[in-house]
Amino acid sequence: MAYFEIDRLSKSFGKSKVIDNLSLSVRQGESVVVFGPSGCGKTVLLRLISGVLRADAGDIRIDGESIAHLGPDHRDVAMAFQNFALYPHMTAFENIASPLRARKLAEAEISRRVHELAELLRIDHVLGHTPRELSNGQKQRTSLARSLAAPPAVLLLDDPLRNVDAKIRYEMRLELPRVLREYRSTVFYVTQDYKEAMALGNRVGVLYDGTFQQVDTPAGIYGRPESIRIARLFGDPPVNLLPARPELSGDGRAKLRIGGSDLVGPPSLESLVGRDLLVGIRPEDIEVLTEPAEGAIAVELDALTPLNVRAVMLLRDGQGTEILASCPEDDRPPLSRGRRQVWARLDLGRALFFDRATEMRIH
Repeated sequence: MAYFEIDRLSKSFGKSKVIDNLSLSVRQGESVVVFGPSGCGKTVLLRLISGVLRADAGDIRIDGESIAHLGPDHRDVAMAFQNFALYPHMTAFENIASPLRARKLAEAEISRRVHELAELLRIDHVLGHTPRELSNGQKQRTSLARSLAAPPAVLLLDDPLRNVDAKIRYEMRLELPRVLREYRSTVFYVTQDYKEAMALGNRVGVLYDGTFQQVDTPAGIYGRPESIRIARLFGDPPVNLLPARPELSGDGRAKLRIGGSDLVGPPSLESLVGRDLLVGIRPEDIEVLTEPAEGAIAVELDALTPLNVRAVMLLRDGQGTEILASCPEDDRPPLSRGRRQVWARLDLGRALFFDRATEMRIH
């Protein structure tokens, strides 16, 4: 059952509607990542939930009770900011303890909770330091610990890893789910980093044009994006989009003409014969070969770039269309970086089919 609900929420600034009739239901203990491009309204949504901003219309409920009329101090909602927002004159210990002191807890209980959180977040060795003595990673952990010290009904995290270095960001992607599970927090996490969204969310809500365009599991968003725009937001290298118009072959199977070659599509493609499509192929679903093979199209290798433990290859078909392929570095064919003829086998069984006019995925 829904524990936290956003019901037809709207917010405008002048003539600009930032949040438009937005709704979402969240289970208790669930982590939902709000993902979208810069300026799409993610932070405005968090401010509406926290009570810093008031909505023009709609309701926000926790455990069935409306909190829309309450001020920020009475909503049982905590927020951790991307700029840390620590008290500069207080030690890390006192920063974490501040919401507990506001609740007038006993000193022994305050000390127990602070040390428990600090150990969980691996900052117990810097509790006596002031913010200026902490690294950005330690500041971020301290800010998160303060938000969790008096566990709120809903925890809002506003792009909290944006200002930490790549190593700390990677570590926190691993640690955060563990910490949030430990505290059974219901979490709204905002980011514009798709890898973070995929790593941290039980579900991901893709926000743009004022509302959630798709809410699904990370695997669902990546594997079944509802539109070309969503498909492009997730993936690095990005999805290939190849124009095609399915036709029936002599044996009654549907075929696609890509790169000057006819490729047999999956049975589901037969219902799309005659429609103008954009075929979405993820780079990892393309196999690059050094010899001709059945079902492979002739392409020219334009560039090869190692990308961490994967290799990315820029290919060009006979019509000049660029195609990106990727594979584990150890599995890549024995290719030099120079331009040369190769063959690409596209896994059409894993392809996404979009209507060329509407750019929406065809189910």
